[in-house]
Order: sequence, then structure tokens, then C-alpha cells
Amino acid sequence: MDIAYAKQQVKDTVEAYLATDDYGEALIPRAQQRPIFLVGAPGIGKTAIMAQIADELGLGLVSYSMTHHTRQSALGLPFIVSREYGGQSYDASEYTMSEIIASVYDCMRESGRERGILFLDEINCVSETLYPSMLQFLQFKTFGRHEVPEGWVVVTAGNPPEYNRSVHEFDVVTLDRVKRIPVEPDFDAWKAYALEKGVHPAVLTFLEAKRDRFYSIESTIEGKAFVTARGWDDLSDIIRVYERLGKAVDEGLIAHYVQNEKIAGEFAAYYALFDKYKDDYRIEGILNGEQDAAVLERAQAAAFDERLSLLGLILDTLDGEFRAVMHDTDVALAVRDDLRAVKEEALSTGGEVLPLLQERIAHQEQAREMLAVSGASSRTARRVLDDELAVLRQLLGSLEERGASGADVKALEEAFAAAVSVEGSVAALEARLSAAFAFIQEAFGDQQEMLIFVTELTQRTPSARFIAQFDSPSYYEHNQPMILSDSNRRLRSLVDDLDELWEI
Repeated sequence: MDIAYAKQQVKDTVEAYLATDDYGEALIPRAQQRPIFLVGAPGIGKTAIMAQIADELGLGLVSYSMTHHTRQSALGLPFIVSREYGGQSYDASEYTMSEIIASVYDCMRESGRERGILFLDEINCVSETLYPSMLQFLQFKTFGRHEVPEGWVVVTAGNPPEYNRSVHEFDVVTLDRVKRIPVEPDFDAWKAYALEKGVHPAVLTFLEAKRDRFYSIESTIEGKAFVTARGWDDLSDIIRVYERLGKAVDEGLIAHYVQNEKIAGEFAAYYALFDKYKDDYRIEGILNGEQDAAVLERAQAAAFDERLSLLGLILDTLDGEFRAVMHDTDVALAVRDDLRAVKEEALSTGGEVLPLLQERIAHQEQAREMLAVSGASSRTARRVLDDELAVLRQLLGSLEERGASGADVKALEEAFAAAVSVEGSVAALEARLSAAFAFIQEAFGDQQEMLIFVTELTQRTPSARFIAQFDSPSYYEHNQPMILSDSNRRLRSLVDDLDELWEI
């Protein structure tokens, strides 16, 4: 199965294991909760999906690579204790708590999340001395005498033996005690993740045109030549940073991540062209609606791969702007909910607004600290909470400067209206999207380029959210044969009270 389907299988299993009956007891008894075992080639995204699952389910996450562990760190260190047996005193061995189990308790204490996922990678590549204990762990969920806490689901991962010489092949008895989920590399499944993350358009358009370059492991005279999903993902990240710093992206850099000489060379040549297109096509001019006959003529005469790169550049620029607008909207909604809570408490209890606002800020500051140590929270969630807190502190300072009375709810509403607004940025972005549609229409008509552009807007979460939330006229004008998918329309339910966005 592909990584997207595997992710859903893991997520469904975790939810099933954590489900309880009316008496609070697990619907699947703990002893029958088989550890999940993801098995697949290296670099296809097994580790990445765990953080996504934990984040989506609001769970803690503790991750370990078992190849780095000795028997002592996994089981704990021995020490001597005195025990009495049959009326006589004897020295006996005891063990300190396993570092792994201790980390679970640390996560619970610091994040406040009592339930979570313990993810152990490279589970079938442990040392010879640790291997018997690992088999015991898979059966009983214990390291030494210490058990994984209630409410924590065990998920493991490993590589097939053909990819790793140190793999211990599990016997039937062991495999019969785990839930084995095989994972195969799949570009379409990875692309969905890549669009969500914002992987560099050069990587996406290159792989869209050359799908057989997405994943490859070959044996050569000089050793293994390989390229993996992880490699493309990491290459995208470093390209973004290098471009921001004005550093050259050359074949030497690319080869650090795409460790196949032929494919690295192909992508280096493609990236050089892609980078040149940025200047040739003057993307900002297109999105500002500027008429440039030379740019239009070049687009019309371009081969399909060049047109695909052009679409990638336009989409990437818009994607960043969609993300920014939706981030500001998420912050506005979070602040609105904070202030609604303050207002309701002030009106129902007769409490003063300023102290209640201070309490709310303190509560959200604590939530931010817990989010940082949960092990699963996404950068997006942390940034929204950071900016939410910044706006709340700004509002508090504004109210204090204005000398608002402690019970002045009206002043709270006015301060919110002055501090938070996305209407201007929404209108500006819609104008740029409309200009993009106009250019593509004039250059290519209603051909496959328009279909690709509309499809990408529909599939990318930031643009899909923008369209669903703000009813983009330009999108619907050019999207008569298509409709926004049900999954994207459900995003609207997150802000279904849009008409009340600015009301607290």
C-alpha cells in the first residue's frame, strides 16, 4: 500500500485502540492491542506520518531510533537491592527505569497529554544483545519491568532485509503478535504530502514529468546509488534556504540529497532552467496583471515541460500568499474565540475585562509551552499560537493605554476590530489570482494547462481553504467542469460562522 493509505490505517488503528466503552474501559483490551509494524523501503515517509497522526489526533509523541540503543539504555541499568525470601535476606538485581519509558512519562508531564504514540523506528535492526528484549517488548509492551503507560499506543517501523544487512527477520510467532502494514513508495501519495508542506516547485514539476526518478535504489560498482522521498523532501528544504540566502544551488549540493549521479545531474540541469524561468517570465508582473507581449509570446511558443515549470512558479508564488492569508485568518479566529470567552465570562460573572484578559493570556502561554514539548505539534500550529499571543498582548496594552475600565466590554470589541482584519489582503490576493487566470487563459486557452492550474488550486490545502472560505469568483469562473472536493469543502466548517468573523 502507499504511504497515504498506510497513514490512514495507522490513524484508524490508534483511534480504535484508544476508544473506550461507557465505563471507560478500552474496547480492545490492552493485551490484544498489537503493536503496529510499518515495514517498507527507507526514506518513503514512515517517520514523517507519525508526527502528522499525533498532531491530528491531539496526542503526545515520543520517537526513538532503536539502532542507537544498547540493552542498558532500553531496559535500564542494574543495581543491587536486598530482598527477603523464606525468612532469609538475599541480594537481588533490580533495574532503573528504561530511558524510553521514562521519556514517555516526561512527555506526559511536560505536555499535559496523557495519551500518545510511542514510535520506535528500525525495530528489526537492534543489536544482538537487545533483540530478545525487543521481542518481549512487542509481546508485552514492557522494557525490563517497566510497562508502556496506559493510553499510549506502540507503533514501530523497519526496513525489509534487502535494504539493510543488519535486519533481523521476525519469525511467525513474532509477526503473529504485531499488526504488519507494508508500505511501498508512491509518487501520487507523496505529492499530496508535498503540496501540503509546500515542497519546492522545481522538485514537484521535475518529478511530475519524470515519475520514475522519484524513488530508486540501485547497486553499482561504487556501492548503492539511490534517491528517496526523504531525499527529495530534504533537498527541497535546503533549496528554499539557499535561495533565501542568495547561495548557488548546484549539482554538488543536489548530489548530497539525490545520491544517484545520473538523476542528480538531470535535476541540476532542470533546476538551472527553472531558475532562469523566474527572470524570463517575470512572475510578479503576471500576478500584477501587467501586459507583456514578449512574455505572452514565449509562453505560447514554449514546450510542455517549460509550460509546466511556468505553472509551478505561478502556483508557488500564490501558494505562499494563500498560506499567509489563511494564517492571518486562523490567528484572527483564535483571538476572536479568546475574546468571546473573556466577554462571556465578564458579562455572566460581572468580572472585569482586563484581569480576565490577563488570565486568558496566561492560559494560552501555558498552552504554548505544552505544545512545544508534545513531540507532535506542527510548526504551523505553533506559529498560529505565537501570533495569537502577540495580538492578545497588543490588545491588552491598547486597553491599558486607553485607560479602559475593568468592565469595559465595548472597549474590548473596539480594540479587536482595530487590531485584526484580513479583508484587504483577501481582496488583493483575489486580484492576483484573477490576473493569473487571465494570463493562462490568454496564453493557453482552455487546454490542459488551465486544467492543471485549476486542479492544483483545488488539491492544495491553503488555496482550497481560501476558495472555500472566501468564495473566490475567479476560481469558479474558470472551473465550470470541476467542483471543489467534499474534503476541501469540509474545511469551510472550521469557519462556518464567517459572517461573524469580526464580532466577539
